[in-house]
Amino acid sequence: MDVLELYKAFAIAAGFGIALAAIGCGIGQGLGLKSAVEGIARNPESSGKVTVTMLIGLAMIESLCIYALVIALMIVTKIPGKEILEPLLK
Repeated sequence: MDVLELYKAFAIAAGFGIALAAIGCGIGQGLGLKSAVEGIARNPESSGKVTVTMLIGLAMIESLCIYALVIALMIVTKIPGKEILEPLLK
């Protein structure tokens, strides 16, 4: 296995990881927003409390995607140098 191929594999893994995290967060936020809107439609007086709770929940869901981005960037930027990997790949 060539070092360049290993770098490519790390980059592809990081890309797929952030893509899956974004898909999961998007679905979660959509479901949360749907439920909040349905709750406000059924009981308009509770819109203030529901909106605040929804925004806190959306922020928590979004933080999961940010954590995935940080991990993906760590995978891409913390790859060992060629001089360390070459003896291991022979």
